[in-house]
Amino acid sequence: MDGGAGDRAKGPLVGIDTATRRAAIAIGDGYGPPVSQRSWEAGYRHGEELLAVLDELLREAGIGLSDVGGIVTGIGPGAFTGLRVGLATAKALAYGLHVPIVGVASTRALARAALASPNPRPPAGAGPPGAGPASAHPAVVAVAMPAGPHDRYLARYRTLAGQGDLEAVDGPVLVPGGEAIEPLVRDATLVAVDLGGRPGVDDDALVRGRMAQEGLGEALLAAGREALDRGEAGDVAALVPAYVTLPRGITVQTGAIEWSRDLR
Repeated sequence: MDGGAGDRAKGPLVGIDTATRRAAIAIGDGYGPPVSQRSWEAGYRHGEELLAVLDELLREAGIGLSDVGGIVTGIGPGAFTGLRVGLATAKALAYGLHVPIVGVASTRALARAALASPNPRPPAGAGPPGAGPASAHPAVVAVAMPAGPHDRYLARYRTLAGQGDLEAVDGPVLVPGGEAIEPLVRDATLVAVDLGGRPGVDDDALVRGRMAQEGLGEALLAAGREALDRGEAGDVAALVPAYVTLPRGITVQTGAIEWSRDLR
């Protein structure tokens, strides 16, 4: 069944993402800035903090659960524990409230948030990231995040003329540990998330990653509202997370790490 994408899709949306070590929740209509939002360092404590923060933000916004019109959730890629908590919470809310749910690739939302940040500092040759979707030279953003203890996941997006959303430039790439990322994205603005202390990522990319995480909630709401306006609600039963790391304590016998789906 879908989440109930009917007469309540016009109410305020709740956006949730737990794909990274920094969790994000935002509440708003998706057309403008959130009325309430928070981004915090959750580490591996998503399950302990998520519902408490959501309750606090709803009260701060003066919105009751019965007023919520839809749920937008980041579906990864990301670490096993955080994604399971976030997606399970989002699906339970959508099912219990009989409201639609929209799943958004977390890398796409991070790229969107990076483009909306005040100063993404693009490399030479990249399109102007501060420019809107109608720019004659669409910006390209490459989002990098951990894929296990050494490898990195890399996804590239560009702006779509006349639209607020982004499209994938190509398929996602798994970058082996020890290999520098920058040579793979010379035409793009690199946004590095949760990669502090790892080789092959410069400080500017890490700053962009933190700024993208701060704006992730608002980006989720905007992407979710656009999807709902197009009539593209998800299916609560079928929505699944995309993992790039296994649970702590589980080793990969083959030495390979795979993500569960193509997130283009």
